[in-house]
Amino acid sequence: MLISNAYAQAASTDASGGLLGLLPIILMFVVLWFLMIRPQMKKAKEHQKMVTELAKGDEVVTQGGVVGRISKISENYVTVEVAEGKNGPVELTVQKQAIGALLPKGTLKSL
Repeated sequence: MLISNAYAQAASTDASGGLLGLLPIILMFVVLWFLMIRPQMKKAKEHQKMVTELAKGDEVVTQGGVVGRISKISENYVTVEVAEGKNGPVELTVQKQAIGALLPKGTLKSL
């Protein structure tokens, strides 16, 4: 015959062999947790705190890179004054979550 017979391997009775096989997967998950997931959750928590503490007059940068001063705040939206126009200030309405960073006071004057 051209094909040899295949025989089943005897079942192992060693219970620790199965746990040792899972050890690398568990170790990879722990490393992933501390290097990626935990810092991301911490950063999201800090961003949420910053968004809830926004106040009128704060100087901010949106995630799109627009720099301005907050002129109005509602529950979900913020109106950002970005420039002075002929007919008054130029204002953009953005979602609160789109605020990327809070700038120190006086930053807009130096730009």
